[in-house]
Amino acid sequence: MSKLDMGRRTVLRSAGGLAGAAVALPVTLAALAGCDKVQPGGVPKPTAKFNAVDITGADYARRLQLNDFDGKPRNLAEFKGKVVFVFFGFTQCPDVCPTTMAELAEVRRRLGADGERVQGVFVSVDPERDTPVLLKAYLTGMDPSFVGLTGSLADIDATAREFKVFYQKVPTSGGGYTLDHTAGAYVFDPAGQVRLFVRYGLGVDALTADLKQLLSAAG
Repeated sequence: MSKLDMGRRTVLRSAGGLAGAAVALPVTLAALAGCDKVQPGGVPKPTAKFNAVDITGADYARRLQLNDFDGKPRNLAEFKGKVVFVFFGFTQCPDVCPTTMAELAEVRRRLGADGERVQGVFVSVDPERDTPVLLKAYLTGMDPSFVGLTGSLADIDATAREFKVFYQKVPTSGGGYTLDHTAGAYVFDPAGQVRLFVRYGLGVDALTADLKQLLSAAG
């Protein structure tokens, strides 16, 4: 088994022990994404330094087309001009999901006026329970600008594959279930290019610095 395959199978469980599974993208992936960033003679080209994993040039996470909680079709292209933070989760997640989105809301607040140029997008991996009404209440309660996306199981599966996101049902006592899922998020720059994979637990300070850098580069 290669190091890349091993990294894709790494699962980190959160303190909640239910929904906090994170399939961590390996550092190897970031290295592969930037392997063409060299000048003649093998000298690395100057590049921005981020706290999150730099995946600039990745050939995945390029398409996202689902309906929002108001039934409106949405896609990545309409968010151009903003830094877009895309996270896959579910509303009954006890820790990872609410923490991630609450931290993004705090980042937007810290950025002041520039926070209006940051768009949070939450893709539900639990369309059975995450009704549009529930999804809207959950997200807008944290930040009115957040957009929640959903669709059929087939649509969600296809989108998760495009983003290399893992999720699966885990039965619980009483006949219910929770979900294990990738706990990281993707960040797109204002030009619409995927740039970063943000591992869970990066922190508000580090994420604020990264998003500020992407916003500054866009002018």
